[in-house]
Amino acid sequence: MIIVDAHCDTALSTYEKNMDLFENDFHLDIKRLLETGPRVQFFAAFAHPMAYRNDTLSRVLGILDQVYCAQELYSDRFAVCMSSDAIDDALKMGKVAAMLSIEGGECLNGDLSVLRQLYRLGVRSMLLSWNYRNQLADGAGEPNGNGLSGFGRQVVEQMNRLGMIVDVSHLCDAGFKDVLEISTMPVIASHSNSRAVCDSIRNLTDSQLIDIKKNGGVVGLNFYTHFLNNTDRATIDDVVRHVEHICSLTGEDHIGIGADYDGIEHTPEGLEGTECIPALFERLAQLNYTDTLIEKIAGLNFMRVIKQVIA
Repeated sequence: MIIVDAHCDTALSTYEKNMDLFENDFHLDIKRLLETGPRVQFFAAFAHPMAYRNDTLSRVLGILDQVYCAQELYSDRFAVCMSSDAIDDALKMGKVAAMLSIEGGECLNGDLSVLRQLYRLGVRSMLLSWNYRNQLADGAGEPNGNGLSGFGRQVVEQMNRLGMIVDVSHLCDAGFKDVLEISTMPVIASHSNSRAVCDSIRNLTDSQLIDIKKNGGVVGLNFYTHFLNNTDRATIDDVVRHVEHICSLTGEDHIGIGADYDGIEHTPEGLEGTECIPALFERLAQLNYTDTLIEKIAGLNFMRVIKQVIA
């Protein structure tokens, strides 16, 4: 069974702490991914827009370099992939297939040529905005947030043409609506849950979940306890409640995993690290979820979008 995790901040954590991506004390490392393979892991490059206001691009490049350095050191076990064929090849050779993403379009500095260069560097997915306003859109943390800017619309169109996955996690509701109207390709919400189950601005409304179904996209379940039940403590069954609600609205083809490991302070009991993800599938099996549905949640739904958008 292929496991695809559409979002982690581990490359940022290892970059900041000067630690090894292969083995560390964070939520995720290459060694643990290999032990629960085959695995496809999205590594996000995030530069906090307040802390790095004038230097977001160089910080993003440094985080991406962290992943490429790991590939150079562990090329027999870890591969940065730029296409679905490259993912297939990596998995056949027993390697972790790494995908590069960017969390927030601040690093573009209002220049589409930067987006194209990042694509040439292997970036295949991007969140348009983090929690705040940037040149593309308003994030979820902006009260009464507006939709996409003119530049944001150009970015979505360019990403569609290039073959980059548009990620709507962290967008405000108006920006989400604009993306779904503009994008001609399936989008993802890489690490978002259900707002009806847990009332957080970072989660998706029922209408947004239905819009992602219509678009052909996928929602990645976020393991942060505050996005599961608004407290510091949660269990696997809290995750299951989001699975059940999302599936009730979207069916079985539009839900996956976006754990947000190393980007969250509290994890559910039993899901403390990436090596624990199979425990969620074991729990779903106990609840009589079919093998087919579990395999789709584990990774096949995200693989479908990867093949459609990135090719």
